[in-house]
Amino acid sequence: MNLNKLRDKAYQCAVAHGWHEENLSDEHFLCLVISELMEAVEADRKGKHAKVAMFKEWQGNSVPLTEETRKRRFMEDFEAFIKGTVEEELADACIRLLDLAGLRGCDLDSFDYEGSDTEDYSDMTFTESMFRICVYVTDNFYRDELYILLNEIFAFCRDRNIDIFWHIKQKMKYNELRPYKHGYKNY
Repeated sequence: MNLNKLRDKAYQCAVAHGWHEENLSDEHFLCLVISELMEAVEADRKGKHAKVAMFKEWQGNSVPLTEETRKRRFMEDFEAFIKGTVEEELADACIRLLDLAGLRGCDLDSFDYEGSDTEDYSDMTFTESMFRICVYVTDNFYRDELYILLNEIFAFCRDRNIDIFWHIKQKMKYNELRPYKHGYKNY
């Protein structure tokens, strides 16, 4: 996975959708990362998990569709099977970190994600795990260490058998199809 390409794509989508019209602080963006992690906690409390097999089945329909219909179907299927789930919110947290890395020009590919030390999330509850990741966000954060925050989310997802890269790609596709500032948000 080329994280710098993913970073650039997330950042370019955010710019195109109006999310960088103001010069906002790192703390602003990191607070939004925390909000996504808290939305993941709420989704977990409600037992909302992505129905990946159903999404793939519905998206795999071989009926020929116009480009516009294909996009509409993707949005509908995403909203039916993925939106508001633990996996989507974790993908959102990653996308926000990727966007911030793009905004600040951080290199994400020089870090050894597989060989690095991370928390062991296997014995923690979901909520404890999200708290621990939030501690990484707030405790001695340095801009050039965004990869550490991403890596903690990646490690958690590995422990929980969540294909976070698949979810990031699907959410980025969904975001690309959304209206400017999602039609109603200020930031």
